[in-house]
Amino acid sequence: MFKNLRQLLWQWRGVLITVPTITGLVLALRSMGGLQLWEWTAYDQFLRWRPRETMDQRIVIVAIDEPDIQTLKQWTLSDATLAQLLRNIKAQQPSAIGLDIYRDLPVEPGHQDLVQVFTSTPNLMGVQKVLGDKYGTTVNAPPILKERNQVGAIDVLLDDDGRVRRALLSIRQDNNQTGTSSQELYSLPVRLALMYLENKGITLQPIDPALGKVSLGKAVFVPMQPNDGGYINADTGGYQILLNYRRPQCQQHSQRCNPFPTVSLTEVLENKIPANLMRDRIVLIGVKAASLKDIFFTPYSNSYLTAEYGVDIHAQITSQLLSAALDGRSPIKVLSEPVEGLWIVFWSSVGAISSWTFLRMRYLAVSILLLSTVLVGGSYLAFLQGWWIPLIPPLLALIGSEIAITAYLACIEREDRQAVMNLLGQHVTPKLAQAVWRDRHQLLKEGQITGQQLTATVLFTDIKGFTGITERTNPEVLMVWLNDYMKAMSQSVLDHDGVLDKFIGDAVMAVFGVPIPSTTPEAIAQDAIAAVRCALNMAAKLEQLNQQWKIQGLPTAAMRVGIATGTVVAGSLGSQQRLNYTTIGDSVNIAARLESYDKSIDGGICRILINEETYHYIKDYFLIQFIGLVQLRGRKQSLNVYQVFPDIRG
Repeated sequence: MFKNLRQLLWQWRGVLITVPTITGLVLALRSMGGLQLWEWTAYDQFLRWRPRETMDQRIVIVAIDEPDIQTLKQWTLSDATLAQLLRNIKAQQPSAIGLDIYRDLPVEPGHQDLVQVFTSTPNLMGVQKVLGDKYGTTVNAPPILKERNQVGAIDVLLDDDGRVRRALLSIRQDNNQTGTSSQELYSLPVRLALMYLENKGITLQPIDPALGKVSLGKAVFVPMQPNDGGYINADTGGYQILLNYRRPQCQQHSQRCNPFPTVSLTEVLENKIPANLMRDRIVLIGVKAASLKDIFFTPYSNSYLTAEYGVDIHAQITSQLLSAALDGRSPIKVLSEPVEGLWIVFWSSVGAISSWTFLRMRYLAVSILLLSTVLVGGSYLAFLQGWWIPLIPPLLALIGSEIAITAYLACIEREDRQAVMNLLGQHVTPKLAQAVWRDRHQLLKEGQITGQQLTATVLFTDIKGFTGITERTNPEVLMVWLNDYMKAMSQSVLDHDGVLDKFIGDAVMAVFGVPIPSTTPEAIAQDAIAAVRCALNMAAKLEQLNQQWKIQGLPTAAMRVGIATGTVVAGSLGSQQRLNYTTIGDSVNIAARLESYDKSIDGGICRILINEETYHYIKDYFLIQFIGLVQLRGRKQSLNVYQVFPDIRG
């Protein structure tokens, strides 16, 4: 069991190393905020990809634009003009009126007239700017509306890139004048939405006060946490939610889009609007003049031409609350941090496993493209269902794991290639080396060619009378002479697709049928034939060498060859410091004993003895003579021995 487990761990070592490493790096980068801007960009793109929605007819915006200011010949509006505007709106009996204009100080003429309108309009909500410092100075609410508790906070939350993605529903306000404890102040959109919904019998109900979870009609709201979605350590003071924008419908030939019916200040003052335009609706009054700079970038903005005015932002938040409570339009939800972590681990694993199992370097770009498309598509589909699932961290984990695994595999291949070259070196032909590399995944394990049992043909050679030659030859001359012999014999082995196993003094050991095993009788026969042809070729090359040596006054030589076909074990042998590829087994011993058997048997320049297994494979191709049933030195069992002669039949 433990052996199988170790083998499994080794087989998947790249994945087991890569996944936690890449995931840890991505999580660390994310925790430092390094991915936050990218994640916001992806979130914005998902919002822009969403299908367009129809106008929310429950909200009407009264816009004070540049033509209005030119008509009035002033800014700000006088109290008299504002009072007349509110009376005209009241005449249409709206559910709620939101005055998105600061009015903490009188603007004569008409201040008392405006106070009377404030006093007589219970469904009117004024505004107060609560947050200072980062978001600007604070601005007080109109005193009369403040006394009547008809005030909503108007603060807009900006992310670090200057865009509005969050809605502030309520905020704790310090009561510095009375010295009492702070109290909660709802935002203007919340006050307007609650007033509208109250007429339909819907109120805000707490579900889990400890978590701040509340219900509003069909919707449940949970306050935003510092690390929700793509945010990292966000300031989530007050009660914040993600702003679920209604994608605006764009008017023809217009760069600005309006998700809500909009009329101008002048049209309302001159009663040039439909009689029931505002009846039972929420009316928001605010500026839409570029010169007043009440403008904000949103996920839909790519320039100042497509930025949104403050009144539009408040209308969006109000619409989100109404749509959630009445239509079941879900607020944007996020995964918990542990689940987000598992999501990143999952995609890191997908990238690692795909590269480890199926892919190689040439498929890396295609794999990244396909899997990234799946990830982006899946995240977008989830976004359409109201879920903001992190995209950038799992995407980086996916790509990082794929690249890391591909690099790791390239490193392994380089090490394996070096291992093959170290083991085989110059002992195989390029064709055989290419075959070994092709099947390296079956042959190599931990940098070694694993031992495998197979059927091969072993060839042993030895120089006849070599001891006498060494006695009468100068050592330096002998070394050159022996090198000439070894080069010729080695080349003959390589020319016949054999593997040079080792040199033992003047002896050469070669094997045919390794390391790529021959598994059919036909393939085994070809190995045996190649071995015998190699021996005959050695004889021819030795005859050529003798002619050269004779001219040079050097000793001439004859050789003996033993060939045996049978079961062997071939693989790496030795230690990590010194590792050789070799072949062992009974057939190796037989070949060695055949080479040295009965030196009185004459074979001319090259005597070749073979065992019975080799004979059966080559008998139709060579001239062969049966020697007899003999007992080789060191063996108890006798075996039939045959001699091969140079007369080749086919």
